[in-house]
Amino acid sequence: MKISIRRSRRAAVAVALGSVLALTATACGDDGSGAGGDKGEEGSGKGKIVFWDNNGGVRTDVWKEIIADFEKANPDISVEYVGIASTEYQSKVDTAIQGGGLPDVGGVGAAMIAGISAQNALEPLDDRLTKSSLNGKLNEDMVESLKAAGGRDDTLYSIPTSANNGVLYYRTDLFKKAGLDEPTTWDKFYEAADKLTDSKKNEFGYTIRGGAGSIAQALDAMYGQSGITSFWDASGKKTTVNDAKNVEALEKYAALYKKDTPAADLNNDFTKMVAQWDSGTIGMLNHNLGSYQDHVKAFGTDKFRGIPQPVGSSGKRVQVSNPVDGLGLFKSSKNKDAAWKFIEFATSHAENSKFNKSAGQVPANNEAAQDSWISEAEPTKLAAAALTDGSTSIVQLPYYLPDWNTISKADNEPNFQKVLLGDMSAKDFLDTVAEQLNAAQAEWDEQKS
Repeated sequence: MKISIRRSRRAAVAVALGSVLALTATACGDDGSGAGGDKGEEGSGKGKIVFWDNNGGVRTDVWKEIIADFEKANPDISVEYVGIASTEYQSKVDTAIQGGGLPDVGGVGAAMIAGISAQNALEPLDDRLTKSSLNGKLNEDMVESLKAAGGRDDTLYSIPTSANNGVLYYRTDLFKKAGLDEPTTWDKFYEAADKLTDSKKNEFGYTIRGGAGSIAQALDAMYGQSGITSFWDASGKKTTVNDAKNVEALEKYAALYKKDTPAADLNNDFTKMVAQWDSGTIGMLNHNLGSYQDHVKAFGTDKFRGIPQPVGSSGKRVQVSNPVDGLGLFKSSKNKDAAWKFIEFATSHAENSKFNKSAGQVPANNEAAQDSWISEAEPTKLAAAALTDGSTSIVQLPYYLPDWNTISKADNEPNFQKVLLGDMSAKDFLDTVAEQLNAAQAEWDEQKS
């Protein structure tokens, strides 16, 4: 089976990674410079810095509030805000690494750390955090997640701002009318999807994500049903993605398309999927905490709930990891001192609380996580509990692989659409994904050695 990985970016990252690892191993010849030989400067701690928002448009308003607070507290520093759509952010950063023009600070979540750090474009932040007022005040699991995502030398390249989590939103009014139980198990989920569907009336039990971002949601449904709790087998070299239990789970999940879902779902990304659920009579939606406020605007708080993902037949909840988001300091910055002050400020108690209340996500700052709004936003409260009370097993996705984004998005989203349409079997689809992942892991192991 042919592996269809985009070789150009893969080769560039592999070369960069090999060079960085070689320099680390020999401990010589490395002047600490960033991409293009620019190691940046600490600067005066004053003046202008540039911030790239990796979810521009969606989070623009709250970031502008945080920037205004920061500039008021630090009148000698000005922040230029640049909002970039999440779908365009990675490519814009890659282009800037090769051609120049990186910002001082940017959003750097777990899913993109490996590719950026392999090109030596991010400043290590361990020492800065240790000396910071933030030390000991950030969620340790989120910090460790970002370290692991870097994939090498256990270095911290991003300060966590928030954790998202998968949520099953359901229409309580429709469930009550149909006499259905809350969809807390996968069996109840499928029962509700079928019972709430009447296509002639344009009523459906579920909306499935078939467009951009579909693979992560499909993986969540697969592992949630199969109960498999590790992305790799015992050898650490072969993925469990195409395990027979996962194949069976994906077959059942994909069979919902057009039977219990709208046909338009084939091309829906999260924005279209969320808008469709908010404006129609669809029983259930899988998304994350980020869309909670959209649903509140559409229904109020009395016509829907957002609960953790269903539990499997074992009674245990299994879900794939949702990437922790964070702020990275680019090595080429000429004003690292001021840039670090902005990161510290943005992840402080008050500002981190403000950001996550707007985003509906779990704060990285431990003090912010105790604020009253957490208990007022039920999905966030339940998600935080599910992640800490031992009820949930997390399948850690390999964000550290430079090829992860390409494999889990561009390379295979069209194939997942073929699965939904019945033009490709779930087994062939997962075997293709597995072959690519195993090759990427082998290449990663080779580069490390």
